[in-house]
Amino acid sequence: MSKPDSAVQTLNRALLDNLIEGAKRSPRLRINHNFHASLEDNPHRFLNVMLKGTYVAPHRHLDPPKAESFLVLEGEVAFFIFDDSGNVVRTEVVGCDPIGIDFPAGVWHTLTPLSEHAVCFEVKPGPYSAATDKDFAPWAPREGDPAAAAYLESLLAIVGSAKGAARTRP
Repeated sequence: MSKPDSAVQTLNRALLDNLIEGAKRSPRLRINHNFHASLEDNPHRFLNVMLKGTYVAPHRHLDPPKAESFLVLEGEVAFFIFDDSGNVVRTEVVGCDPIGIDFPAGVWHTLTPLSEHAVCFEVKPGPYSAATDKDFAPWAPREGDPAAAAYLESLLAIVGSAKGAARTRP
């Protein structure tokens, strides 16, 4: 058995700065820092550090069903919720207020930073299996697809049109 404090991890400025630099070196413009010890752990707790311009393909966690929570610790993030046809049914800009968002299992969603970088604390059930973790939306480009940049711009235009109005779209 390990000592009670052997697995204690501290979230501090040095860790965040190191992760932001790591995201800058990543071709995906993002990086995760896991607090859970293994892929089998439950729940999974991690920092998701993203730079402006990263593309996360719309997805849901349906089979196995997994809810997902985000707290934005630094920066501003746009979250998009879709219906089964790919229509944006809700947009939330999360950063100062509100500071977080929680998705039930099976909800189509994506996110992208609006600030130069964003740091999110994310929690979702484990275990993790790449084969079953995400159900990618058939109506949106996948990461690496040349159409992804234009699709991301179309999502950002929705946020831009909501500036000055309520940031939640019914």
